[in-house]
Amino acid sequence: MFSQKLLSKIVDTEFTIVESVNNNDSLAHQIAKEMPKKVFLITADGPQCVEIVESSNEVFFTPSRILSVNSTIEEAFNDLRIADIALISNDSNEYVGFLTHEMFSKHLLIEYKRAQAYLKTILETIDESCTVIDQDANVLYWTKGAEKIFSVKEKDIIGQPITNFFSAERLEILKSLNDGTSLYHSQHHARKDLVVMINSKPVYLNEEIIGAVVSETDITSQILLNNELYNTSEKLFTLEEEVRKTSPSVNPFSYIKGNSPAIKQTLDIARKAATSDAAVLIYGESGVGKELFAKAIHNLREPENSPFVAINCGAIPSGLFESEIFGYEKGAFSGANQKGKKGKVELAKNGTLFLDEIGEMPLEMQVKILRLLQEKKFYTVGGTKEIEVDFRVVAATNRDLKELINEGKFREDLYYRLNVVNFKVPPLRERPEDIIELTHYFLYELSVKYNRPIHGISQSVMQALLQHAWPGNIRELKNAIERLVAFSENGEIRIEDLPNEMERIPQSTADEQDVLPSNQPSPNENLSLQEQLQIYEKDIILKELSKVDGNKLLCAKNLEITRATLYNRMNKLGIQL
Repeated sequence: MFSQKLLSKIVDTEFTIVESVNNNDSLAHQIAKEMPKKVFLITADGPQCVEIVESSNEVFFTPSRILSVNSTIEEAFNDLRIADIALISNDSNEYVGFLTHEMFSKHLLIEYKRAQAYLKTILETIDESCTVIDQDANVLYWTKGAEKIFSVKEKDIIGQPITNFFSAERLEILKSLNDGTSLYHSQHHARKDLVVMINSKPVYLNEEIIGAVVSETDITSQILLNNELYNTSEKLFTLEEEVRKTSPSVNPFSYIKGNSPAIKQTLDIARKAATSDAAVLIYGESGVGKELFAKAIHNLREPENSPFVAINCGAIPSGLFESEIFGYEKGAFSGANQKGKKGKVELAKNGTLFLDEIGEMPLEMQVKILRLLQEKKFYTVGGTKEIEVDFRVVAATNRDLKELINEGKFREDLYYRLNVVNFKVPPLRERPEDIIELTHYFLYELSVKYNRPIHGISQSVMQALLQHAWPGNIRELKNAIERLVAFSENGEIRIEDLPNEMERIPQSTADEQDVLPSNQPSPNENLSLQEQLQIYEKDIILKELSKVDGNKLLCAKNLEITRATLYNRMNKLGIQL
């Protein structure tokens, strides 16, 4: 592509073609007439460039080559070695210009200087360390990032053998140069106190290695930060377990709010999935609450003290993935925890391993996860002893895994290993009837959090919430409610405090519309939050009783409460049959 652009840029279009002439005098006259254009005579032996020798007024003929405008630089160079000038033709075999050896050499030098300018600017712009060596291991390029990581100045290392500055056994770039090996996103111990993420590749020209390139990013601080995060996560996990131990009777699915047919059907599938040890694959857009379903399945099918260990496959750098999943041994690499670290898999022993955003898992890790799921055995990074572990797996994704398989980005065998039981959590836009319940739930939760009592929510605000598409689903709804509570004044939720991307419904328009279904009572905006919640609760119980023809036992079962609780709520709300 570069060579095609080069020839089209440097061709000289100031020329003319002469098909035939009677004699040299008439040819000389035509040449003089066309000057300063180049004149080419088309003969049976091929094109000839014709010029007048000023001293003798004689016509001088120079054999010419014919080059396609799509010719490569190598083809142009070889042809112009045979003849000093060439006619250039396009795809329609029409002559569009000419090129001389001198013009070609001049522009080739200019293009070389342009390429060098681009390369120099790129190397000066990137933050990463980038090193380039030639076939003799002499340093050709050394970026500012390399100076910062290795404390060696560019002026001191350029032109010098790289082994004058670093131990040969620590140089991955030498392996690329000598063996033709490549590395991508690999952890490398450049020094005892330095861990880098490295990419390394040999440079080929005419199928021969003429050098090598390596880029390195310092990840020492990331590893230390990851260790701190791990320790914090471990403490948080312990606290969560203590909380769960104190409330063993809580329905695991009680944290999933909504009474729409779509969410009820999903809950029914999830409960059935929790009755077996099979792998579960949860589909759903971002923000629908896939992890809540995963935790509920875990709490329903595992003993009380069983761990639930979540891994966000899209949040872990690919170079750290293996050590994060499988852990590492003491002294596996510099900068790591000196005691070693257990991986997520080992932490999930006799519990649940939750692989969130499984579609983002690096392809090279998928084969290792597949082996883990098949054999329930693994090796830690730097370890030599195979560890056996038993756990259940739940995976979740917002991607179409079959489409990823077709694109070669997800292993088909891993897909079938995970896809034993699957279900989709519906997006909020497909269950708008749940928006009201979720809104009041978040209003209560967040009003307590911010210590801001909320007296109610107007029809105009509720109408705006109901009409929004919620691309971010429940997470977006909660964020919107949190904003409304945080901005509230004197317990009043104001429509102007809705996020900018949401449409504001004028109060007069909202009053004319039913925020709720026609058979559900509209809330009075002057009522307290508790009074409005009682209105909705009463309507929900009445609806459920109507569905089961007044059978209180069946109604309580469908609402997932005890019959005694149902009687108490009916008495408190004044429900009589």
